[in-house]
Amino acid sequence: MKKIIKTFYMTTIFFVLIGIGGLSSTILAAENSADDFSYEFYYKVKWGYFDEWMELYKKNHYPVLQRLQELGRIVHMEAAYPIDHDGEADRWDIRFTIVYPDAKTAYEDFNRTAILEELYPDQETFRKEEQRRFELLVEHKDMIISYDDLSKW
Repeated sequence: MKKIIKTFYMTTIFFVLIGIGGLSSTILAAENSADDFSYEFYYKVKWGYFDEWMELYKKNHYPVLQRLQELGRIVHMEAAYPIDHDGEADRWDIRFTIVYPDAKTAYEDFNRTAILEELYPDQETFRKEEQRRFELLVEHKDMIISYDDLSKW
């Protein structure tokens, strides 16, 4: 029995390490790419609170993204909303896409403190409003997106 358990654990560790290694090589390859790097952010807001959430997003988050775009850290942004509706499990209220110049810029640990202090001198109010914005979320997903050139198919 001990041999079976040991084999199980060793096999599990092996596959976990392969998975981590595969992910690391994928990220490393993306970071060394000069291509645009796209992230899609899906937000699912509590029923009846979308307008409040959107007001806070536009007030406290979008200006930061605009500043990052002015600095050249973001190439393009767009928002999309579903026209129809889905079941609760698949529902999302807004998809916000950010295109970075490259993966390195997207993953870089960029200090936004100066931007936040300039845009929001009343940091206490800013923190409370950001906390409220996240309280209104049911779910938030970030997805790396890869676009394929169909002319090469």
